Amino acid sequence: MASKQGVEQGVVSWSEAVRVYTRPQVITMLFLGFAAGLPLLLVFSTLTAWLRDVDISRSTIGFFGWIGITYSIKVIWAPVVDRLKLPLLTRSLGQRRSWMLVGQFGVMAGLVAMVLSDPQVSLVSIALSALLVAFSSSTQDIAIDAFRIESAVDEYQGAMSASYIFGYRLAMLVAGAGALYIADWSSWDVSYLVMALLMLVGVVTVLLVSEPERHVPDTTEAMELSLKHQLHADQPGRWRRLEAWFVGAVVAPFVEFFRRNGSWALLILAFIGLYRLSDITMGIMANPFYLDLGFTKKEIADIGKVFGFFMTLAGSFLGGLFVVRYGIFRPLLAGAIMVALTNLLFVQLAMVGSDLVWLAVAISGDNLSGGFANAAFVAYLSSMTNRAYTATQYALFSSLMTLPGKFLSGFSGVIVDASNYEVFFSYAAVMGTPAILLSWLLWRHSLAQSRQPNSLKSTLP
Repeated sequence: MASKQGVEQGVVSWSEAVRVYTRPQVITMLFLGFAAGLPLLLVFSTLTAWLRDVDISRSTIGFFGWIGITYSIKVIWAPVVDRLKLPLLTRSLGQRRSWMLVGQFGVMAGLVAMVLSDPQVSLVSIALSALLVAFSSSTQDIAIDAFRIESAVDEYQGAMSASYIFGYRLAMLVAGAGALYIADWSSWDVSYLVMALLMLVGVVTVLLVSEPERHVPDTTEAMELSLKHQLHADQPGRWRRLEAWFVGAVVAPFVEFFRRNGSWALLILAFIGLYRLSDITMGIMANPFYLDLGFTKKEIADIGKVFGFFMTLAGSFLGGLFVVRYGIFRPLLAGAIMVALTNLLFVQLAMVGSDLVWLAVAISGDNLSGGFANAAFVAYLSSMTNRAYTATQYALFSSLMTLPGKFLSGFSGVIVDASNYEVFFSYAAVMGTPAILLSWLLWRHSLAQSRQPNSLKSTLP
């Protein structure tokens, strides 16, 4: 793409790059990123802290990690969000804004339902309410991703993503440290009610912005028509119309991806699914681990959330800088190695015990490496996405990105109870090995393809 080539060749000056962040579309993504990031920790690490604080067993807490699988299977309903029009709402707000609004109200309803439930009396109610939050949040994510890509040309997508990530991380700080502070000062019920009210940031943003225009290239339309003809979905009749919709919304994005990447498509999907396996596996047990070591909720909030927030931003900045300087694959490999190795810092923390210095060291290494790796990984995912099918293809990538880790994280409490935290974090470090190997393999393949004539190159970036 022209924009990617411009960055690689250093055509865009620093002043021009900075001015991109003043564009209304880019500023909008800051607030939408906040709305997208707020619910995540409320059904993940903050929820596990709440459950542990009321003496729910670690094995039970571990199984709550499966709620996060909702984010990993959103590709299933992404085509619906992409093309199904909502009665009344779509006509007045547009396709993207209407689905964002529905997702935001769903998150608020789920959080209020959690406040009205007691985990010591009915864990099922808490689980179902958290599931509603996760489903609504992931639906909002699908719509926001599509809105982001359709709101600006390719040249501005990097700034759009950066603004989104900043808002997302800020929301995670609020839902992490902020929720812990409020719970320590008042109660978990008050904390979650405040979080529900903060979702109004996203609601107001959706009501103020404009719906982006959608442009489908002629080549995309031609491919869809060809597929519909081959599958006999272009014939008259009610069921044929439904089949034609399914082919265009679901089949075409996947066909395009596999045609473009050929025999490497499955390996790329495996890599996407395994890259974040290590950090997601350990993430579910982080807060219970800190509490079991004897750290207070305030100490966890001060170091784990506030300090960790700035370390993540620093890692993201360095990751983006290295991608511009060295391309995608070397930072991608470096990030995978860093994430795996920094899990060993938690092994040392488990051996040392309640030591604030080692807590800061472990969290610094983990968040710095996580931010670095995530910046490189987002750049890779963006390079693999066809703009014509961004909503569905990006949902596929982001689903695969977390699914294996979310599944394995469900057994994290069982591993800790059967052994100890040292064994668990060592296991999490080993889980990073596949990402390291596949990063290296894709990098070497990319180098080999770059040496071939253009007519023989694969479509890998």
